[in-house]
Amino acid sequence: MKHAFLATSAFATLLAVLATGASASGTHNDAIGKPGVAAKATRTIEVDMTDGMRFTPADISVKQGETVRFVVRNSGKLKHELVLGTAQELKSHYAAMMKNPEMEHAEPNMVTLAPGKTGEVVWQFTKAGKVDFGCLQPGHYDAGMKGAVNVAQAGR
Repeated sequence: MKHAFLATSAFATLLAVLATGASASGTHNDAIGKPGVAAKATRTIEVDMTDGMRFTPADISVKQGETVRFVVRNSGKLKHELVLGTAQELKSHYAAMMKNPEMEHAEPNMVTLAPGKTGEVVWQFTKAGKVDFGCLQPGHYDAGMKGAVNVAQAGR
Protein backbone atom coordinates (compact mmCIF):
# COMPACT_ATOMS: atom_id res chain seq x y z
CA MET A 1 0.00 0.00 0.00
CA LYS A 2 2.83 2.38 0.91
CA HIS A 3 4.53 1.74 -2.46
CA ALA A 4 1.29 2.43 -4.37
CA PHE A 5 0.95 5.77 -2.56
CA LEU A 6 4.56 6.70 -3.35
CA ALA A 7 4.13 5.75 -7.00
CA THR A 8 0.91 7.78 -7.21
CA SER A 9 2.62 10.77 -5.58
CA ALA A 10 5.58 10.52 -7.94
CA PHE A 11 3.25 10.29 -10.94
CA ALA A 12 1.24 13.33 -9.76
CA THR A 13 4.49 15.27 -9.30
CA LEU A 14 5.66 14.28 -12.77
CA LEU A 15 2.32 15.38 -14.25
CA ALA A 16 2.61 18.74 -12.51
CA VAL A 17 6.17 19.20 -13.75
CA LEU A 18 5.29 18.27 -17.32
CA ALA A 19 2.14 20.38 -17.32
CA THR A 20 3.93 23.53 -16.17
CA GLY A 21 6.63 23.24 -18.80
CA ALA A 22 9.28 22.61 -16.18
CA SER A 23 11.90 19.93 -16.29
CA ALA A 24 12.73 17.77 -13.31
CA SER A 25 15.54 20.24 -12.57
CA GLY A 26 12.99 23.03 -12.22
CA THR A 27 13.92 24.90 -15.42
CA HIS A 28 10.88 26.47 -17.05
CA ASN A 29 9.95 26.67 -20.68
CA ASP A 30 11.68 29.90 -21.64
CA ALA A 31 8.81 30.81 -24.00
CA ILE A 32 7.12 32.38 -20.98
CA GLY A 33 10.24 33.70 -19.26
CA LYS A 34 11.83 32.63 -16.02
CA PRO A 35 11.42 33.01 -12.26
CA GLY A 36 12.37 36.53 -11.27
CA VAL A 37 14.47 37.86 -8.42
CA ALA A 38 12.25 39.93 -6.10
CA ALA A 39 14.96 42.56 -5.57
CA LYS A 40 15.06 43.16 -9.35
CA ALA A 41 11.30 43.65 -9.79
CA THR A 42 10.72 46.93 -11.62
CA ARG A 43 7.07 47.13 -10.60
CA THR A 44 4.25 45.45 -8.72
CA ILE A 45 0.94 44.51 -10.32
CA GLU A 46 -1.99 43.64 -8.07
CA VAL A 47 -4.30 40.92 -9.37
CA ASP A 48 -7.63 40.02 -7.77
CA MET A 49 -9.28 36.59 -8.16
CA THR A 50 -13.03 36.24 -7.60
CA ASP A 51 -15.67 33.55 -7.41
CA GLY A 52 -17.16 35.16 -10.54
CA MET A 53 -14.30 33.22 -12.20
CA ARG A 54 -12.43 36.33 -13.26
CA PHE A 55 -9.04 37.96 -12.78
CA THR A 56 -8.84 41.73 -12.41
CA PRO A 57 -7.01 42.83 -14.43
CA ALA A 58 -7.22 40.06 -17.04
CA ASP A 59 -5.05 41.89 -19.59
CA ILE A 60 -1.62 43.04 -18.45
CA SER A 61 1.11 44.77 -20.47
CA VAL A 62 4.82 44.49 -19.66
CA LYS A 63 8.10 45.02 -21.52
CA GLN A 64 10.51 42.32 -22.63
CA GLY A 65 13.18 41.83 -19.96
CA GLU A 66 10.98 43.32 -17.22
CA THR A 67 10.72 41.57 -13.85
CA VAL A 68 7.28 41.94 -12.31
CA ARG A 69 6.01 41.14 -8.83
CA PHE A 70 2.40 39.98 -9.06
CA VAL A 71 0.61 40.41 -5.73
CA VAL A 72 -2.34 38.07 -6.08
CA ARG A 73 -5.38 38.21 -3.79
CA ASN A 74 -8.17 35.65 -3.55
CA SER A 75 -11.21 37.76 -2.63
CA GLY A 76 -13.57 34.81 -3.10
CA LYS A 77 -14.80 31.98 -0.93
CA LEU A 78 -13.28 29.23 -3.13
CA LYS A 79 -9.65 28.17 -3.62
CA HIS A 80 -8.13 29.89 -6.70
CA GLU A 81 -4.75 30.04 -8.36
CA LEU A 82 -2.83 32.06 -10.89
CA VAL A 83 -0.62 29.99 -13.19
CA LEU A 84 1.55 31.55 -15.93
CA GLY A 85 2.18 29.46 -19.06
CA THR A 86 1.57 28.97 -22.74
CA ALA A 87 -2.03 28.21 -23.75
CA GLN A 88 -0.96 24.61 -24.45
CA GLU A 89 0.73 24.21 -21.05
CA LEU A 90 -2.30 25.62 -19.23
CA LYS A 91 -4.71 23.31 -21.07
CA SER A 92 -2.51 20.28 -20.36
CA HIS A 93 -2.14 21.20 -16.67
CA TYR A 94 -5.88 21.88 -16.43
CA ALA A 95 -6.65 18.40 -17.81
CA ALA A 96 -4.37 16.89 -15.14
CA MET A 97 -6.12 18.95 -12.44
CA MET A 98 -9.54 17.76 -13.64
CA LYS A 99 -8.39 14.13 -13.19
CA ASN A 100 -6.61 14.82 -9.87
CA PRO A 101 -8.43 17.75 -8.21
CA GLU A 102 -6.54 17.36 -4.93
CA MET A 103 -3.15 17.49 -6.66
CA GLU A 104 -0.85 19.85 -4.77
CA HIS A 105 1.93 21.62 -6.62
CA ALA A 106 4.13 24.63 -6.17
CA GLU A 107 6.21 26.12 -8.95
CA PRO A 108 7.67 29.62 -9.34
CA ASN A 109 5.17 30.39 -12.15
CA MET A 110 2.11 29.89 -9.93
CA VAL A 111 0.42 30.73 -6.67
CA THR A 112 -2.51 28.80 -5.15
CA LEU A 113 -4.52 30.65 -2.53
CA ALA A 114 -7.19 29.78 0.01
CA PRO A 115 -10.12 32.20 0.33
CA GLY A 116 -9.09 35.62 1.64
CA LYS A 117 -5.35 34.95 1.25
CA THR A 118 -2.72 36.90 -0.68
CA GLY A 119 0.45 35.60 -2.32
CA GLU A 120 2.90 36.55 -5.01
CA VAL A 121 4.66 35.45 -8.16
CA VAL A 122 7.84 37.20 -9.27
CA TRP A 123 8.49 36.64 -12.96
CA GLN A 124 10.91 37.92 -15.60
CA PHE A 125 9.44 38.15 -19.09
CA THR A 126 12.38 37.37 -21.38
CA LYS A 127 10.60 37.12 -24.75
CA ALA A 128 8.16 39.38 -26.58
CA GLY A 129 4.71 37.94 -27.25
CA LYS A 130 1.84 36.68 -25.15
CA VAL A 131 2.04 34.76 -21.87
CA ASP A 132 -1.26 33.28 -20.75
CA PHE A 133 -2.43 32.80 -17.20
CA GLY A 134 -5.36 31.02 -15.65
CA CYS A 135 -6.90 29.38 -12.63
CA LEU A 136 -6.57 25.63 -13.08
CA GLN A 137 -8.83 24.61 -10.21
CA PRO A 138 -11.43 22.20 -11.67
CA GLY A 139 -14.14 24.08 -13.55
CA HIS A 140 -12.57 27.53 -13.16
CA TYR A 141 -10.59 27.72 -16.43
CA ASP A 142 -13.59 26.50 -18.46
CA ALA A 143 -15.73 29.16 -16.74
CA GLY A 144 -13.44 31.84 -18.18
CA MET A 145 -10.92 32.37 -15.38
CA LYS A 146 -8.01 33.26 -17.64
CA GLY A 147 -6.02 36.23 -18.84
CA ALA A 148 -2.92 37.30 -20.75
CA VAL A 149 0.29 39.21 -20.23
CA ASN A 150 1.25 41.04 -23.42
CA VAL A 151 5.03 41.39 -23.55
CA ALA A 152 6.15 44.30 -25.75
CA GLN A 153 9.44 43.94 -27.58
CA ALA A 154 12.32 45.68 -25.81
CA GLY A 155 13.01 49.18 -27.06
CA ARG A 156 9.41 49.89 -28.08
